[in-house]
Amino acid sequence: MLFTEPKFWAFFAVVSLAYVILPHRVQNRMLLVASYVFYGAWDWRFLSLIMLSTVVDYLIGLRMHSTVQETRRRWLLFVSLAVNLGMLAVFKYLGFFVNSFQNMLAGFGYVADPFTLSIILPVGISFYTFQTLSYTIDIYRRELKPVRDFLDFALFVAFFPQLVAGPIERARNLLPNITAPRVLSWESAGRGVVLCLIGLIKKVVIADGLAPSVDAIYASPGPTRLDVIFATWLFAIQIYCDFSGYTDIARGVAKMLGFRLMRNFAQPYFAADPQEFWRRWHISLSTWLRDYLYISLGGNRGGHWKTYRNLMATMTLGGLWHGAAWNFVAWGLYQGGLLAFHRAFVGPHRRVGEGARRSALGWVLRIVAIVLFFQVVSYGWLLFRASSFGQIVDFTRRIFYGPPGLTIPEPPFPALVGLGFLLIWDLCIELSGNVKFYASWHPIIRAGLYAGMIYLLAFGATTQTSAFIYFQF
Repeated sequence: MLFTEPKFWAFFAVVSLAYVILPHRVQNRMLLVASYVFYGAWDWRFLSLIMLSTVVDYLIGLRMHSTVQETRRRWLLFVSLAVNLGMLAVFKYLGFFVNSFQNMLAGFGYVADPFTLSIILPVGISFYTFQTLSYTIDIYRRELKPVRDFLDFALFVAFFPQLVAGPIERARNLLPNITAPRVLSWESAGRGVVLCLIGLIKKVVIADGLAPSVDAIYASPGPTRLDVIFATWLFAIQIYCDFSGYTDIARGVAKMLGFRLMRNFAQPYFAADPQEFWRRWHISLSTWLRDYLYISLGGNRGGHWKTYRNLMATMTLGGLWHGAAWNFVAWGLYQGGLLAFHRAFVGPHRRVGEGARRSALGWVLRIVAIVLFFQVVSYGWLLFRASSFGQIVDFTRRIFYGPPGLTIPEPPFPALVGLGFLLIWDLCIELSGNVKFYASWHPIIRAGLYAGMIYLLAFGATTQTSAFIYFQF
């Protein structure tokens, strides 16, 4: 049940109608049932896994909070980690490691019998396991008290707008929205509608519009230099619009129900360095990795080399979180290397463009830094998108030594119009520092904005939409 399909909006209409006529406690029960229906629509067998994670972490949270002895508390945390990471290991990584081991043996001349695992990856498992793990880890650290109502906790784990692709919510943010009565308002509902419109434009107009051009080059046996460069740029835009589009719709749907989900993207391609990029991109994952992995490894304590090691380890595991393939490991290593390099050579000095808001020269320097760093980020997306190491090597070679010419299919005109609109939209947010910059506009101007968004969505949407890219993670 995709956000881009009419049946989702029919489902949401039924949920909304029931929601507004029910009292608060019954609202939560209804939302839990709706969330399980939503998730079960993908494959009903997946429900057993999310219920297992829910029951285990609910019981462990209660027991851990009432336990004083540190040894027992560590064992309880270990059980939570083992169950959640064990599910990830079996359903997401087992086949990858088995195949990698077989390939390693073949490299030494030992040919093992073919062994193929046909394991379906449960949609959203990487997201909800990290969400429940943050709950038990926070209780272990005594930063959070457990929720007593099991059904409220189950809704925290399974809340349908953000269940399959985030944001990865923290209990301290989402649980108060669940346990306390929510106030619905026309202003909040209107803001939710705008978020949904922006998200749908990003997905079905821009991301799905650019996808055929990107796919054509990555499937081509002999792309030119410009083909690879343009495909790299276009995929950087595609994945941003695809993923942030999902987040916008999720936040918009939640806001119409009175919930506040965290902001997951903050104009990431206006970043001028890797540290700033990861403060803007997939914020719920980057902060999760920082708080629960990087700091646990030692963070920036223990000297420069240990800090670089911790950055590399954190981002490599972050790359592997995205998918069970070596290109994701390479992407994680690349991102870790960028962060370590920046910390070693740029971090101790004045940050690029720090004076951007104080002088014309600062603005120029910052714009140059943003443009240059976008090339660095885009190459990283080549590692992410490539189907094999061989394709990474081939495309990298073609960037420098490829034949001339440009054969990439031209993106549809509505996708380019949508991209121009999004650039202006993100610029307005960036320069004003306000995601609701349009709220102070004259009502007639706002009405024109909304009408233009609806027109672009109605006439610019591609006829064939695809699943969100991050559903595979």
